[in-house]
Amino acid sequence: MDIDFAKTEQAFVNLGVTHFKALFTQHHAAPLFEDLETGKISPEMFYAAFRAETKLNLSNEDIKFAWNALLLNFPPERLSWLEEIKNRYNIYLFSNTNQIHYEAFMDIYRENTGKDDFNHYFIKAYYSQNLGLRKPYKESYLKILEEQKLIANETLFIDDTPKNIIGAKEAGLQTILLSPPLTVLDLDL
Repeated sequence: MDIDFAKTEQAFVNLGVTHFKALFTQHHAAPLFEDLETGKISPEMFYAAFRAETKLNLSNEDIKFAWNALLLNFPPERLSWLEEIKNRYNIYLFSNTNQIHYEAFMDIYRENTGKDDFNHYFIKAYYSQNLGLRKPYKESYLKILEEQKLIANETLFIDDTPKNIIGAKEAGLQTILLSPPLTVLDLDL
């Protein structure tokens, strides 16, 4: 999925949250966001805590809209790549996300494709809010490896965030950093 963190930052700035970068970026998540992304708090608890943190009287819908602004679309060529690559490799997804984003990107997937289940591309999709752990922490990778009975040094982890690659390497995984503008389409697998 195409993601643009700047769109969420700008949407929050437009709502008066001028210090959003201190709360969340691609490379940093304040405890409130980590709690949301590990399922420790519900979306409703997040909205209330976000209002308390920012001291702004924002509606749940305002926060949800701004938070989801970073979610763009599913390029068809990448979905075709997933469809093809899953025939050659055992593919798993590990995503730092949360219930708010999950519901939004599943809706975007349905709108983009007319299909219902994005997760069908993977043997299993691991979403941080369900796993209770998130990248870049070594324990998150180890939990997935153990559950799936995967051998770390025979498992390839692909990500676009350097910190997540470091965590995966600490867990013994093979890694590829996809630095923008590279995408999975640039991989020779």
